[in-house]
Amino acid sequence: MAEVLKLRPEAPEGPVLSELRNGILVLTLSNPPANALSMETMALLQAELDRARDDRSVRVVVIAAAGKLFCAGHDLKEMTAHRADSDKGKAYFEETFATCSRLMQSIVNLPKPVVAAVDGIATAAGCQLVACCDLAIVTDRATFGVNGIDVGLFCTTPSVALSRNISRKHAMEMLLTGEMIDAQTARGYGLVNRVVPPEYLNQIVNKYAETIAAKSPTAVRMGKKGFYEQAGLGLAEAYDSASRVMIKNMLAHDAEEGIAAFIGKRKPQWTGE
Repeated sequence: MAEVLKLRPEAPEGPVLSELRNGILVLTLSNPPANALSMETMALLQAELDRARDDRSVRVVVIAAAGKLFCAGHDLKEMTAHRADSDKGKAYFEETFATCSRLMQSIVNLPKPVVAAVDGIATAAGCQLVACCDLAIVTDRATFGVNGIDVGLFCTTPSVALSRNISRKHAMEMLLTGEMIDAQTARGYGLVNRVVPPEYLNQIVNKYAETIAAKSPTAVRMGKKGFYEQAGLGLAEAYDSASRVMIKNMLAHDAEEGIAAFIGKRKPQWTGE
């Protein structure tokens, strides 16, 4: 295995750190203690994702965090300050949620897999961030919640991502009670993929990222897009959509090369075409 890429910086310099190595782009929320999704943080994350979209050197994106909290959601102090605006904050709130919605959709629509590496608390929009990622590897001390209800604010936008990961009954239980769930419960619900001891988080996340980065970028790009497209369709429409994706994939150079390499018992040489 290649050198393990550290997911937690020793000397955080926030609010978002970026490091690219061996095709793996690690974006670290680095504004402890809350690692809140302030407007600045969301803008920086959005800019990094926009750059990664067309950067051929980026194969996988990992979103991690410094400190004991992965992400506590929106910056409520920042939002509350705008209640003094002439419109009581309405325009600012609209901008905040529009910015957040664009960011979350950018993760889903990014043509590269995004992996959440969570070692701590992920609440409200922080839990939404985890739910939007394609994979989530977490430690056994990670906890998750959508507890806006506790302060009189139902987590409606986080519920969009949450309800696309777990059952409606489980989602509504979390949304209505505001109670946190532990890592194993989150795995049972389908919110996360793996639960590991904290000391193995870097190693396991890197293993996943390296494995994916070694695959054909063409197949990964088409496959991720096709997966999410068919998920929202009826059965017949889903098969039609998936078939179109597979035909396009089959006609791509990487598929031709991969099949030829398999038949010829050699390692494929991916070009991303």
